[in-house]
Amino acid sequence: MRNCFLKRFLQISSSSRFLNSSRRNKVSAPFIDKEGETAESLRENPGFSYGLNWGLAGKGVIVKDKAFQNLKSSELLAKGATIAGLPLHVRGTLGGNSTISKAQYSKLLKQVTTHISSISNIFVHDGAIGLSPESDAKVRVISDSPSAILSLSRVLWETPTRAVSHDSCPLTVYTATSISTAVEDIIGLGAQGNNGFIAADIERSSLILCGKAFADINGTKLALTALSEPVIFARGGLPLSARLLVSCDSVVLLFAPENAIQSYSDLLVSADAGVVLSPQGVAPLFQTKKLGGINPYRIPSAVILATSDSSGTIPSISKLSPGQAAYHFLAGYQNGEFVPAYYAKGSSYIGVLDLAKTLLSKVKRN
Repeated sequence: MRNCFLKRFLQISSSSRFLNSSRRNKVSAPFIDKEGETAESLRENPGFSYGLNWGLAGKGVIVKDKAFQNLKSSELLAKGATIAGLPLHVRGTLGGNSTISKAQYSKLLKQVTTHISSISNIFVHDGAIGLSPESDAKVRVISDSPSAILSLSRVLWETPTRAVSHDSCPLTVYTATSISTAVEDIIGLGAQGNNGFIAADIERSSLILCGKAFADINGTKLALTALSEPVIFARGGLPLSARLLVSCDSVVLLFAPENAIQSYSDLLVSADAGVVLSPQGVAPLFQTKKLGGINPYRIPSAVILATSDSSGTIPSISKLSPGQAAYHFLAGYQNGEFVPAYYAKGSSYIGVLDLAKTLLSKVKRN
């Protein structure tokens, strides 16, 4: 199976490439067990729950009338949910594109929690980033809109509600879709446009989506990736900018240039670059519908590292030792630019060198 992957990869472009792969033993692992508190038990009295209300109060949000938790897609649609899918001009702290001070974020958070507290119906959704109960990052979304919940429920993996409530470091996402556009001026950010903006504070483990920002799925995933890194890393997981290929009973971890990745689209578990590698296995960061009942959560049977160079700077594969090939991959040389393929865009917690060392350690251990 691995040879089939390699042969197909070599055929996708005439550019010079090198590839390194290593065999790994496969270990199957079950999906998350949904034991404990269920959504049905929470909805015995729809819109009201003492436990949920107290939990929200701890996050600065006071339930004025009702709070709906973990509604199904059909129920969210019945509440008026829609997904606009509009392009947004995102501002926040990610990737150095924009900055927000600690004081500004604190002021924004106060504005947002006060706004959500003034809404009659509050919507809450619990999920996770990653599939491993041991190394995933639990997420609670608090929103003034069912549309935002519907959108984010398609991004996060499902997880038992009790797992989020009892987690030691859950991420909190606040979506304020109907908050005044004047909030940017109030906190000193300046005009951000009419669509809204994204702001994140890694130290607080919280994310704020204002206006229509929830419709910017790519921006939201980028923010969630950066926020989840410290939690996942502390729990023994390693967030990587890689893809998963699944064929029969085999799972392959693939690091490769974007143009090569697209040639594998029919085999990719997810179009997004983002996985968590843990001692239990590897799985996508975010929910994907392409699994088709296949459980990808296992140790990869092969790891493929690839780079490309149309300028001829990198020697051909026949002239490189495995160590030299690994060095070029570590440097991340991609057609004249040094961009390590395993390093997630917008990553702000784990340094490139530390990430490379940890990846090497995990590959050797497994």
